[in-house]
Amino acid sequence: MNAVGSSDAITLGGGCFWCTEAVYLQVRGVLSVESGYSNGQAQQPTYEAVCSGSTGCAEVVQLKFDPARISLSEILDVFFLIHDPTTLNRQGHDVGSQYRSGIYCHSPQQAQEVSEYLQRLERQALYADPIVTEVLPLANYWPAEAYHQNYYARNPYQGYCMHVVGPKVDKLRRTLARLTAS
Repeated sequence: MNAVGSSDAITLGGGCFWCTEAVYLQVRGVLSVESGYSNGQAQQPTYEAVCSGSTGCAEVVQLKFDPARISLSEILDVFFLIHDPTTLNRQGHDVGSQYRSGIYCHSPQQAQEVSEYLQRLERQALYADPIVTEVLPLANYWPAEAYHQNYYARNPYQGYCMHVVGPKVDKLRRTLARLTAS
């Protein structure tokens, strides 16, 4: 159990980290969001190396959140709203293992909670295809370059931001408005 004022962390891969970061920056109880790379073989990978597909790394966001204000289950509600967990190594037009769906847990207890969440999701049969989201312990995390941090806020009129990131932020606001920061 967390003490009052403490935080938890989880690392999520839901395709392009620009999208995932922009959405979670809107969520109440999320204290920080950092874009990065994880669960690959490369130490201190660069964006170019990750995009080449040679590192095994996923594009991820590492969240720190206040469990007194938002639960892990609610964090996962957002995650499964904003990406397609049924496409292997792909989110929309972004293709490659770096865009895989993954939940990278920071503790065995967290892994258990994520596993139970996924079982409930599968029982609900919301998706026509099987969920392919990998659930693994966090390994080999490295922050992305500075220009990737807070990308959407700094580049709202960039084409990808307008046509891909923005609609995901709007979907969160429409669908899970109760979780957005005021």
